[in-house]
Amino acid sequence: VTATVKHGEKAAGRAKQLGVAVTNDNRKAVKGADIILLSVKPQAVTELLKEIAPEIGAKTLVVSVAASVPTSYLEQQLAAASGGEGNKVAVVRAMPNTPAAVGCGMTGICRGAHAGPADVEIARTMFDAVGRTVVVDEKNMDAVTGLSASGPAFAYIILESLAEAGVKVGLPRDVATLLAAQTMKGAASVVLETGEHPALLKDAVTTPAGCTIDGILELEDGKLRVTLIKAVVKATSRAGELLFEK
Repeated sequence: VTATVKHGEKAAGRAKQLGVAVTNDNRKAVKGADIILLSVKPQAVTELLKEIAPEIGAKTLVVSVAASVPTSYLEQQLAAASGGEGNKVAVVRAMPNTPAAVGCGMTGICRGAHAGPADVEIARTMFDAVGRTVVVDEKNMDAVTGLSASGPAFAYIILESLAEAGVKVGLPRDVATLLAAQTMKGAASVVLETGEHPALLKDAVTTPAGCTIDGILELEDGKLRVTLIKAVVKATSRAGELLFEK
């Protein structure tokens, strides 16, 4: 495994941190590679592909985690930069999220025109190592970005708010944060393990004339549900704009 960094002076530190070979020579890194993982900002993709395309072989699998960059764009740029030879390169697009850092990531995956099922399985194996994966049509990848890639930030706001509420009602901050975090983790685990609809699970917690229904009414009055929906819709819309910014 060889990783690249933009600035050479960072190479030694990254090599020690990651336990892999590190260089600032992109062409050297990709030469002869079976799999290339493009992990750059959308705005950097075009110049990077121009640089490395001559070293990419026809049997190389290119996996891109550059947000919102379509596989068709990657294929076109590879073809243009390699004199037409790159138009058959298999391209798979992936969008992981930050919980991958602790093995709890969620990654959406789609394939380009020249990628086959085997290429998708390779990408899934890569990202299954840090969480879960789901294969979607490419038209839904911006939605994956808006919901899953941006979603942890939304979840942290909710978690922080629950913890603040715990402090408000008298809990020590560390206890309140632990209660909020484990409660959210537990609720998510129940959904994943049982497959039950969240609404049914919510109803199971909500006893008649109990404290939970009073809390839910406050959430509905504050329009939490519609606000979260609008946040995902806005993030999805924004995702489609990233490629064309400087």
